Amino acid sequence: MAYLVVRIKGTVNIPQWARMTLDGLNLDRRFRATIVPESDEYLGMLRRVKEEVAWTKADAGIVKELLEKRGRKTGYKPLDKSDLPKEYKSIDELASAIAENKVSMSKLEGIKPWFALSPPKGGFKRKTKTQYAQQGVLGDDSELVEIVKRML
Repeated sequence: MAYLVVRIKGTVNIPQWARMTLDGLNLDRRFRATIVPESDEYLGMLRRVKEEVAWTKADAGIVKELLEKRGRKTGYKPLDKSDLPKEYKSIDELASAIAENKVSMSKLEGIKPWFALSPPKGGFKRKTKTQYAQQGVLGDDSELVEIVKRML
C-alpha cells in the first residue's frame, strides 16, 4: 500500500527543516496532495512534519479518482490516455500499480507528482491544529479519504 499525504497547514512560520522535508514530499503549498510509497524512510519524513500534514493508506479507488479529476501533465493540462506510460493501458492499471507500490508518482515521466486540491466542501469537521488522536485532522488520519473526496 501507499500513503496519501495532504498538506493541511500553510507556509507561514514553518521552520527550515520542515520546509525542506515538505519539499522532498512535493508538498510546497497548502491543500496539495501526493502519494508516496510505504517505506520506513517516507514514514519518518511524515512523522517529522506531522504538525503540517495528514496521511492515510491509499487504495486504488482514491488514487484513480485523484488521477482522473486532479492529475496533471506538463503544462498543467489534464491527463488523458495518451499521457499514460506505455506499460499501462488505462488509468485503472496505473492507479492499482501506484497503490501497490509498484511505481511511484515521482518516477512517472510527464505527470506532475502532486495534486492541487481545493478546500473541503462543508469545511473540516475536526480541528486543523491538532492531531487525529486529539480530535483533529493532522497526523495519521483514518478519515482522510472522506475529506479528500470533498476536496476534489
